[in-house]
Amino acid sequence: MTPSACLRRALRPGLLSCTTLLATLPGCGTERSQAEPEPGEELAGGETTVFEAGERAYSLSARNLRGERRDLFFIGNSMFNRGWVTAPSSTSGQDGLGPTFNANSCSSCHFKDGRGAPPDPQDDFVGLLVRLSIPGEDEHGGPLEDPSYGGQFNHRSILGVPAEGRSTVTYRELPGQFDDGTPYSLQQPTYELTELAFGPFAPGIMLSPRTAPFMIGLGLLEAVPEETVLALADELDSDGDGISGRPNWVWDPKHQQVALGRFGWKGNQPGLEQQNAGAFLGDLGITSPLFQDQNCPPVQTACQEALSGGEPEVDQEKIVQVTYYSRLLAVPGRRAVNDPEVLRGKALFQDAGCASCHVPSLETGVLEGFPELSGQSIRPYTDLLLHDMGEGLADGRPDYLATGSEWRTPPLWGVGLVPVVNHHSRFLHDGRARDLTEAILWHGGEAEQAQRAFLSMSAAERAALLRFIEDL
Repeated sequence: MTPSACLRRALRPGLLSCTTLLATLPGCGTERSQAEPEPGEELAGGETTVFEAGERAYSLSARNLRGERRDLFFIGNSMFNRGWVTAPSSTSGQDGLGPTFNANSCSSCHFKDGRGAPPDPQDDFVGLLVRLSIPGEDEHGGPLEDPSYGGQFNHRSILGVPAEGRSTVTYRELPGQFDDGTPYSLQQPTYELTELAFGPFAPGIMLSPRTAPFMIGLGLLEAVPEETVLALADELDSDGDGISGRPNWVWDPKHQQVALGRFGWKGNQPGLEQQNAGAFLGDLGITSPLFQDQNCPPVQTACQEALSGGEPEVDQEKIVQVTYYSRLLAVPGRRAVNDPEVLRGKALFQDAGCASCHVPSLETGVLEGFPELSGQSIRPYTDLLLHDMGEGLADGRPDYLATGSEWRTPPLWGVGLVPVVNHHSRFLHDGRARDLTEAILWHGGEAEQAQRAFLSMSAAERAALLRFIEDL
């Protein structure tokens, strides 16, 4: 990257100072040996950061949350962990599950507010769902649902209603080796939906498996100003670095207009309230003021005739409570910013070009009603933009402006604690990567240069890079 291109990126609004960025952006003349801790670098979530590295690392409230506002967090936590039941029920405030669904609580997929993982071959799909669509677009430019199975495959159902079918995943090993001769193997998944209760899918059916991401820092990402995200976009690769991130513009059902997509693996949701209400319907089969129609396509007559838990089944107050909770889940702080190996890995991360998409630092703006999240210097390692990740990771399923090979850059903060919190190390959108090494090796498309840099590293360099990422 030329010095002028470096300066253009450093001066984009919402980022840290030019001097700081020139020390963190790849290819800007920074030598690997010069990486050093930045002031406050351990505060991944700014003043909201908590210092917890155990199993509760993803489940704590923002550190600067106080008094009655902290009490509201625990009310939302109770709603997030609530198990929903079939209607009618004596517990009328929590009935209405289904009629078809994938889980019976938010925490079923986001265990301890963490990441889901693909199932073992003999297990049910929990923490991983399969999106469905057919060629074409709906009235708002989004994916067109399958006429018999809708937009999400539901493999569970209430009594008296057929489940839509069964999901399975199998893997094929893809061997390879690093440039130094060290062997590795990747798992290529194949998904199959069988025992279809309502006949075959429509022609051209497209499947997209998605694991549940962790819940930390979502309110901070929602507070990043739109102009900051757009300033990071470079759709035509005008600076010539091979990276051409672009925004996903999606339909906002709350405000009835097109808006910037921020959440979801393809950035298909504009805000947390919309994301949460969509998950209530898609994952739990629970209607809300935002999504009032049951997920029951016309052919699913038993689903349509099942008793409802109310109209809607979850009221706006409960949606607000869950959204409050999900906005204020804290990011765990860095644990080893001064460690020499971590610092070496940080330099390698920059030099390989990883920071071009996984942008280290952003500033939040003002999020109305949430002073704790406003005006924070954060280190999420994302640009919230879509990037083409190549054919290896492509699901072939467009989602608004996202193509079948584009994915939103996932934040990396807290990623090293997944094994501690969730007792697995599965990564990427469908959990195919069994560890961070495999996650990097799957990178292609715009990230191929970074992947090639990783392949060419020595064993010691690879270990240092991974040590840095695990400290995030």
